[in-house]
Amino acid sequence: MSSWYLYMVQTAAGTLYTGISTDPQRRLRQHSGELAGGAKALRGKGPLTLVYSQSLSDKSAAAKAEYQLKQLPRSAKLALVAQFSQSEI
Repeated sequence: MSSWYLYMVQTAAGTLYTGISTDPQRRLRQHSGELAGGAKALRGKGPLTLVYSQSLSDKSAAAKAEYQLKQLPRSAKLALVAQFSQSEI
């Protein structure tokens, strides 16, 4: 059974897009137009950057976390992205 991930993608204009997937890198390629199946909201908004990814136990947990993240103000999302960036170093 594969893990599910909560992820955030940032557009060239700085807009944040939140989603869930079993493979965030593949999903980023879809959103970027390299593979079929990207979100219409991200078409023509590239280049896109994967700025946040969190592994969760199952699809239900990922969907709940996605909902909670989407409720946060932009400032809180950016703080989460900054924290994630620091942990990558």
